[in-house]
Amino acid sequence: MAELYEYRVVELREKMIGGKMSGDKLERVLNDHAAQGWRLKTITSADVKGRIGPGGVDGLLVTFERARR
Repeated sequence: MAELYEYRVVELREKMIGGKMSGDKLERVLNDHAAQGWRLKTITSADVKGRIGPGGVDGLLVTFERARR
């Protein structure tokens, strides 16, 4: 039987006012998910919907994969 996988997508966005996405923040997210058995699948740049107003903000969609338990 083929192995089954599950996926998780995490949205990371820049701060609403100024500042760029922190490499430290991305590293923390990757390591936290790796500790739970998730493996990085893809990182995609995207306009992520902001909490305030109709516009989006620059961000990343980080997709993780792991074998279904």
